[in-house]
Parts: sequence; structure tokens; C-alpha cells
Amino acid sequence: MTPDFDVIVVGSGPAGVSAAFPLVEAGLRILMVDGGEQPNSLPPSKDYLTSRTNDSDQWKWMVGENFHAIKNQGALSPKLRIPTHANIFKDYEIKNQITSSDFVAIGSMAVGGLSNAWGCGISRLSDEELKEFPLLRSDIDPSYETVSKRIGISGRCDDDMVGFFGVDDWAQPPIPMDTLHQSLFDRYDKRKNACSKLGFRAGRSRVAILSEDLGDRKPCDRLGNCMWGCQRESQYSAANELPALQLHGNFHHKPGFVVQDIAPEGSDWSVTCQDDSSSSGFRRFTAKKVFLAAGTLASTRLALNVLKLTKPVRLLSCPMAAFMLWLPQMLGIDRSAAYGLGQLSYSMQISENVSGFGATCGTTGIPVSEFVGHLPFGRRYGIDLLSGLLSSCLVGNLFLPGDLSNTELTLMPDGSLKIIGAYAPEVETLMSVAAKKLKRAYWQLGAILLPMSFTVGSPGGDIHYAGTLPMRKNPDMGETTVFGEVFGFNGLHVVDGASLSGLSGKSHTLTIMANADRIGRRIVESFKSENLMSDVLH
Repeated sequence: MTPDFDVIVVGSGPAGVSAAFPLVEAGLRILMVDGGEQPNSLPPSKDYLTSRTNDSDQWKWMVGENFHAIKNQGALSPKLRIPTHANIFKDYEIKNQITSSDFVAIGSMAVGGLSNAWGCGISRLSDEELKEFPLLRSDIDPSYETVSKRIGISGRCDDDMVGFFGVDDWAQPPIPMDTLHQSLFDRYDKRKNACSKLGFRAGRSRVAILSEDLGDRKPCDRLGNCMWGCQRESQYSAANELPALQLHGNFHHKPGFVVQDIAPEGSDWSVTCQDDSSSSGFRRFTAKKVFLAAGTLASTRLALNVLKLTKPVRLLSCPMAAFMLWLPQMLGIDRSAAYGLGQLSYSMQISENVSGFGATCGTTGIPVSEFVGHLPFGRRYGIDLLSGLLSSCLVGNLFLPGDLSNTELTLMPDGSLKIIGAYAPEVETLMSVAAKKLKRAYWQLGAILLPMSFTVGSPGGDIHYAGTLPMRKNPDMGETTVFGEVFGFNGLHVVDGASLSGLSGKSHTLTIMANADRIGRRIVESFKSENLMSDVLH
């Protein structure tokens, strides 16, 4: 019997759409399913500071009509408290049958996945970082270029981070920095030698945010609403790419279909989805191949269920920390609307074998309440202090390599996924060293790392998850081939972070997307060579 589709793509996030484009453009019959959650409120349309001063309805996006921000006061990240993002994280663990201990499990059931609320950081792996992968730079570089040009990135700059990011050939110019970051950048240019002795180098962030028009999308207008959402579509979201896929008659998108089971069916595959609109509560589709792009945690659970593999698998996850900088010379400066995500990035050698990566952003667009809880005295006095101090402050983060994670995922007898989080023992020492080096480096740039602000996050809080079903040259049970195919199961491919062979401290989304594009193109060739292409091509 002829299957319903050539390929079913599970997930509509960055990996899913990147894998789908070459498949759809080749004429294959594609079904994409996802959780289907949609935004239930809009971000502010004017600049953040004006909206906070004059918008009488600001409670709708600050607190939420169902008091979302208050109900989620205990959430680790501010993004989890933002009402405009409520749909993105809604019911993720429940619907994906995930439980966790000592681990912050974050994912999305929304159309477009986590790309609706990410930091937009972009980078390409170096030759050294690709040594962990069973492929060459020449294998993936064409896909890096294809994806970069498609999604739009900015930050091109002749600075010390050119080689680190490796994307300037495809990047638009940088988005103008705010006054504080420009001050840091100017000071760095004069203090490079002192910073270099500390193993610290800095430069413009490369981000998936437009500084120039790209199709119907508009460049960043620096309103300071980045954390709340972008009505101009300047920030990349996979959800905004679905209309381009839907122009093809051979592409079908079914939101609101949560995959419950995947099983081989002869030489094909069946995918069973929960569908509340069906009388049975389920829908079943068949395809020649299945691409898992549901996010590392969800894809891992689905694959382990197919494998019936109950032994623990290791999850790569980047230990991270956050900190605050104060620029004394900027004390009293007026707050002004500005681009709200990473503006200056850095890399820093922490030990002989470990380096860290991070970026700093302004405080405009982040409510004062997000900072008050970290001060060593009451909220009343904290608000008074911060109201005068925040305009001269920046916030930063630090990511260490993912192989410093000791987190394990285990498939339970009932089919659920249990996560037990842990860092490697050396992380505590590395973070302590990093804090001291950052303090010295930023002092050279005229900034003070505020005492007690350097805070190490809980395992999983980085949301940089990868490596549970890694690609290997000679894969074994629980691993995948160079094209993400699950060992022992022809036609089942993992195209998201779960199949990455390694995880540096760099932003990893562009690599996930490039790898998904590479795998998609390979599958097109396999369909052609096996004469399995859809009738549309004949």
C-alpha cells in the first residue's frame, strides 16, 4: 500500500523547517505536525519605555489577563513569565511525558517551537569543533550558507570575533549598539593587549535579527521589545517560514497533532498523533521516512520508544551563569529604547582545555522586578536603588561546553522520559575561575562586575540540549549515522539537536539548522537514486 506521505516531519521549529525546505522544493509529499500552540496576546507596538509610561493596557502584556506572570514567579528565566510567551512553553512536559529531577526541562509545543523566544545567537562550528562529528567542513558549509541567507543574520564586523563566529560572508551589517555597549567596545579597542593576557576577546554579536529588509520582514527598529516579541518579524522565528512552505501544494502542515507513537510498518513508518477533534482522539499517518525535529528531549523520548532502549543516555547541556555589570562613568544616563538582545559577545579561556562564551545586553526591556529579587535587601529599597542604577548597567551570560554535563535521560516502563540533571564535578571550580577572570577583564573595559551578581544556573536552564542520539561514523545502538538515521531502523532520522555529536559553548541553533538542511538534501538524493520520488516529478 502506498504511504500517505514521503516524509513526515515531527516539529515545526528551526530544525523541522530547515529539513523541510529541500524536501518540499524537490517535490516530495511532506507532512509536518506540531503541538499547534499559538500566541494569545501581542507584544507592545511602541517602544518599551513609552509603553511602560503611557499604555493603559500594559497589564495585558506585563502580567497577563490570566495573571500568567504572577502564577510563574518561581520560573528560572524571565521568558517563562512573559504573558506573550505563555503559549510557547505551555504543557510541554505533560504532553511529551517528561519528568525531571534537578533539571530545568524547557521545550515548546508552539508553532515554530523555541525560536519564538530565543536569544537569536548565531555561530558556525570551527574545524576543531567539527572533529567530534563524522563529517567534514565541506559537507556542512553549503548548508550553513543556505540557512544563513534564508533566515537573515546581522553583525558583520571586522573585529576580534570574526573567526569565532565564521558567518560574516552571509551577514548584514550590525544593528547599532546602545551607548553603554559602544563605550565597552571603544575601551576594548584600546585595551586589547591587557584583555588578551586574560584569555579574553570581544566583538559584535552575530544574531538572527535583521538590520536590513529581507523579503517582507523589516529591520530591527530598536524599540527594546525583543524579549516580549517582534511585530516586525525582525527576529527570526521558524513560524514565519511556514507560509513559504505552504506555497507548495505538496506540503501539508497539521498543527495541534502531538505525536504519541512511531512504529515501523513494513518498509514504511506509521505515526500516531493525538487529535482532540477526532472521534477516537487519535489520527494515524504513514510515510516512507520520518524526521524527528521535536526538540532534543521530545525527539529522544520518541526514538528511545522505537528502540525499546531503557538504559540511560547522556544529554549534553551547557553549564551557564548570569551576571550584572555596572559602568560607573554612565551613572545617571537616561534610559533609552535600544535593541534588547546580545550586543557584544566574548570568548574566554578559563583553563587549559576549557573556554567559555557569552554576551551582554542592556537592561531596557527587562522589568525592574526581575532584578530586585537578587539584591541582598528588601524589595522596597531595591526598587529605589535600581531605578537610578539600571540605566548604567548591563547583564551578561556565560556558557561552558556541553560535555561538562552529567545529565542522564532514561526511558521508563510506561514510555515516559525521566531526566536527572547534574554538572560534572569540575564545573564549580571552572565557574569560580571564570567569575574572577570576567571581573578582571571587564575592569579593563571600565565596568564593574557587581558583587554577588554572578549566579550559576541550574542544569537545563541553558536550553542548549544535544547529543542524546549522536551521529557517529560507525554507530551502535542508541546512535545515528552521519545522516541522522537511527541505527537499526532505516528511514527514521533525527534532525534536531539530539543528533549533534558535540556541543561547544557557542550558540548551536545555526548548526542544528545547517545539519537538518544537509540531511534533507541527502534524503532527496536517496529518493532520486531509489526511484521513490513522488508522482509530481514524473
